Amino acid sequence: MIHKRIGVEPKLYLSAVRTLKEIVVKMLTRFIDAEELLEKTLDALDKLIYFDTTLVFDAYIESLIGEIKSAKAKSEKYASSLEEKVAERTQQLEELAKTDPLTGIYNQRAMHEMLRRDIAVAKRRKTILCLVYFDVDNFKEINDKLGHIEGDNVLRFVGQSLLSLIRKVDIPCRYGGDEFVVILPECDIVNAVKICEKLVKVFNDKYPDFSLSIGLAQTEEGQDYGAEQLIKIADKKMYLSKKEVGSYITS
Repeated sequence: MIHKRIGVEPKLYLSAVRTLKEIVVKMLTRFIDAEELLEKTLDALDKLIYFDTTLVFDAYIESLIGEIKSAKAKSEKYASSLEEKVAERTQQLEELAKTDPLTGIYNQRAMHEMLRRDIAVAKRRKTILCLVYFDVDNFKEINDKLGHIEGDNVLRFVGQSLLSLIRKVDIPCRYGGDEFVVILPECDIVNAVKICEKLVKVFNDKYPDFSLSIGLAQTEEGQDYGAEQLIKIADKKMYLSKKEVGSYITS
């Protein structure tokens, strides 16, 4: 094993053993005159060398097997670590694909997926689901007068406010431009209005010169609402609310 560690190959070891045997045989032949004793001594020498060589190669092979097992364990550990990193990275990419980069909330694609899922869940459990649809009034004027950077700040503030005001089960989404949607599972219109009032207060405290228009829609037991239908209802009510400043059109 020492030979192996310092890089001596098995063929060199065998060559050294052969040379050693030749020297020992030559010496034995010189000092042992009796043929029978010499024959027995040389036979014993062969057995001793064979036995020693067997032990050496057993140790050598065992060492190789140990290295293979160690390399296999390292490979498996690395593969497992790589698998975890790939899974983690994949999850991060999936989250990024669902997230609106400006506001930090869900994007439109994710919103459609989760709304369809939550409507199906509400139907199966016979519970209520409420949808909030709102936008920033005259947002184009904000961009034109104050610039797109300030416009982005307004949208970013709306996203942050939603995350701080709603429940963990609620789903805030940026629908597009200055339009937002909030999915409220197991929440009726009354409680949805309370959430909207909190949002409006926070928004007006920060931007007293701006306003939000909000429309609400709610699934009803016995009515088979689809995601697009519910969005259209809430969207229509949002535009009606623009005519009645400070109101949330629910019916």
